[in-house]
Amino acid sequence: MVTENYDVSASKQDIVSRNVNRDRFYEYYAEVSQTPDTQQRFARLRNMLVRVIEAAKLNTRKLHIADIGCGAGTQALLWSELGHHVHGIDTNAPLLDLARKRAANAGYDIDLRTGFAEKLPWPDMSMDICLAIELLEHVPEWKKSLNEFARILRPGGILCLTTTNVLCPIQHEFRLPFYSWYPAALKRYCEHLAVTTRPALANHAKYPAVNWFSYFGLAAFLHKLGFRTLDRFDVLEAKSKSFLSKTIITAIRKINVLRWCAHVATVGTLVVAIKEVDLPS
Repeated sequence: MVTENYDVSASKQDIVSRNVNRDRFYEYYAEVSQTPDTQQRFARLRNMLVRVIEAAKLNTRKLHIADIGCGAGTQALLWSELGHHVHGIDTNAPLLDLARKRAANAGYDIDLRTGFAEKLPWPDMSMDICLAIELLEHVPEWKKSLNEFARILRPGGILCLTTTNVLCPIQHEFRLPFYSWYPAALKRYCEHLAVTTRPALANHAKYPAVNWFSYFGLAAFLHKLGFRTLDRFDVLEAKSKSFLSKTIITAIRKINVLRWCAHVATVGTLVVAIKEVDLPS
């Protein structure tokens, strides 16, 4: 099993706090959030989670869904289409205003708030689903965030997060080859450039990625919080695949070495975690 050191240094905190809102940030995410590729990607993610919800026999009444880092509301709107109660939070007020406009135009009543993943505004055990999509890599105090996700979820609730994959040499956070394999000191230097003189390195992101994870390390941390975890290969819908694809998926699921190799070959980390117990605070 691969484990990672996830301690976030003070230098990472400084990188994020120094980075002011860039002119292109709002325009970039406002545009990207409505592209067909983004819509299809989030729809696939939602549909996968619907299958997990059904398999977990979670009551399929109108669920309370927390969308952490909701941005312009693309994901929140997709879940609202299914009739669920969606609650979104983001640090970017202009993007939240855009999300409110889009929700109003679609006729959905979505609870959208300004706030931080490290301190969520909702009560304990108030949510059925918690979504943290492409978020943790940008949050210096990511452990606090995961503890908050665990706090707001009911037992039996589901956490879905996507983030960076330190095992895979291909990534989209920085315009640099093999960046995920760079040593920590070189990553810190690139982060500094991205928030000072060379913002294009990180696609003009307001908060460049400062954390690099693996499924295995995140799963180990979530197990301590009372979660049972699944990776992208566990949640793949194999029924409609070809015989060869089904054989490969089955082999990956059964043979640990193949599973690890498959993670090395996959851009990004996906974790689906089911809360089995509520740990004492």
